[in-house]
Amino acid sequence: MHVNRQLLLAKRPVGEPVPDDFEVKETDMPTPGEDEVLVRVQQISLDPAMRGWMSDVPSYLPPVGLGEVMRAGTTGVVVESNSDRLVPGDYVVGILGVQEHAVAPAKALTKVDTGMAPLETFLGGLGMPGLTAYFGLTEVGDLKEGDTVVISGAAGAVGSVAGQVAK
Repeated sequence: MHVNRQLLLAKRPVGEPVPDDFEVKETDMPTPGEDEVLVRVQQISLDPAMRGWMSDVPSYLPPVGLGEVMRAGTTGVVVESNSDRLVPGDYVVGILGVQEHAVAPAKALTKVDTGMAPLETFLGGLGMPGLTAYFGLTEVGDLKEGDTVVISGAAGAVGSVAGQVAK
């Protein structure tokens, strides 16, 4: 029997999260169903949004439920596939949570080319932070040559990329 370790949200943090707010659980290795894949998680993105996801308040995503795997952006490699979209050995990015292995619909994952950039880059500049910066400036902000750009959070993941896009 193969074991999958997961980090579950055990209780809602009050203030800064502490280890007692989480539980490590060992489960049986998940098995993919039709049009699903099994992914071995390689990297987990630790994002400020995670603190909000732990709170039971309305937001753009529902909160992580108590006893559920802590939500997180991840990279990984497909180890088993029941889909025509992805095959074992493909590298992917998705919201698979803090766990060693995850099953997900193939359509919920994005295949990435690690020949173009290292896998972890797809959680940063070539991932959600980079896309947020790019489209935030070019589509929402309608950035044009000669514009002056002020980035209040330029040291963060999105802000640091926004500075490069603005330049």
